[in-house]
Amino acid sequence: MNGLERTNRFLRGEDVDRPPFHPIIMRWAARYAGVKYRDFCTIPAEKCRAMIRCAEGFDIDWVTVMSDPWAEASAFGIRVEYPEDALPVDTGGHLPDAAAASGLKPCDPLRNSRCRNRIREIEIYRKLTRGRFFIVGWVEGPVAEYVDLRKASEASVDFLTEPDAVEKAMEVITENAMVFIDLQIAAGAHCIGIGDSFCSQIGPELYYRFAFERQKRLVEFIHSRNALAKIHICGNTESILEGVIKTGADIIDIDHMVPSMKEFTRLLADHQVFSGKSDPVTVIQNGDIQSITESVRSDFQDAGGRCIVSAGCEITPETSTENMKLFSNAAKLL
Repeated sequence: MNGLERTNRFLRGEDVDRPPFHPIIMRWAARYAGVKYRDFCTIPAEKCRAMIRCAEGFDIDWVTVMSDPWAEASAFGIRVEYPEDALPVDTGGHLPDAAAASGLKPCDPLRNSRCRNRIREIEIYRKLTRGRFFIVGWVEGPVAEYVDLRKASEASVDFLTEPDAVEKAMEVITENAMVFIDLQIAAGAHCIGIGDSFCSQIGPELYYRFAFERQKRLVEFIHSRNALAKIHICGNTESILEGVIKTGADIIDIDHMVPSMKEFTRLLADHQVFSGKSDPVTVIQNGDIQSITESVRSDFQDAGGRCIVSAGCEITPETSTENMKLFSNAAKLL
């Protein structure tokens, strides 16, 4: 059973030989494959080579386009620098105020090199993996993208003082995401991830005002294109998790900061599963065979067996190959 078949069967509630293994690997994948992180982010062939090598070497069931959140932001005008082997940094081009945000104009993903690269990565995955792995594209959610365009502190003030301006910008962001989603699915993505990590920082009231309906629209749009949807929100999402489930996303990432999945499992529809939630540092990076195996087992049981094996967020680049093998093996013991 290959990664694509295993993941699809698991999502349908059918029998599988083991749960899917979907660790989030970006800097770890680049380091393992000997690829400079600048190249991993900006050269499609290098990212795909690294991700496929990791998938084949550690029995990982998916390949993704994840590397940094700046593709759409750069299309909207944010300037980004890519150090040779460190995380990208935004260097300017932010919207100066909420009034400017309210006048945000749509952008064409095909006119931006980073967005075109993402589409190209999916095409490469489709060609090279030939249905062996679950291919996941990516877009930024409305809250996360607004924060990218305004910066975190400024956006946080806008949410409280200029909500109408924020919503105008988020409508453009959401509509633009649909265009980008369409292109990625046409290129061969089986699933689209929606990254909206800042939602864990704004509380339930603002989540339901700004994010919930727009995330739901994105999920419904993805489903209308016969693809699956995944939502990733870092941090403790306990206070908004019921809403995230109600978006209808097929895969809902759970960070290790969420105390328990147990009480939320009953809210899942038949097609929905969680993904998570081992601590990427204390368990996966610094743990041993006992702690890693126990974390994977307890999370799977906590979710009533409806959980893809993953860490709560990105695997750290300092994680040893030995611990990644232990993580992979723990999935096979379930």
